[in-house]
Amino acid sequence: MAKELNDRTPDNQLSEMQRYVTQQRGTEPPFSGALLHNKADGVYHCLVCNAPLFLSQTKYDSGCGWPSFYQPYSEEAIRYLEDNSHGMQRIEIRCGSCDAHLGHVFPDGPQPTGERYCVNSASLSFSDRNGNQTRG
Repeated sequence: MAKELNDRTPDNQLSEMQRYVTQQRGTEPPFSGALLHNKADGVYHCLVCNAPLFLSQTKYDSGCGWPSFYQPYSEEAIRYLEDNSHGMQRIEIRCGSCDAHLGHVFPDGPQPTGERYCVNSASLSFSDRNGNQTRG
């Protein structure tokens, strides 16, 4: 189910890059995201609707240039779509709550899932254990 409009980040509060990534299925440049090197404990949320997407314990350094996770917060957190753009066959991932574009998932991640959720920092916000929030 989609969040109510008043639970979402208003479009005018998104940066140009955040809007490009989440609303136009764009990609931020590799190694440029604000949350790429974040090592704090907490929860990664959808920047648009604040739905929980990933736990910090599932984040790892894949070396790909974007935050990588091996498992979503829940089965409902992520929506999967076939993506054949740019001459590639990939699986696009979107927020299961508001449909914001997040990135892609690949079958080359670590165990226990073997999956690599390659996510744009610009689609995420992070809340640490003290409630401090950082926008990607």
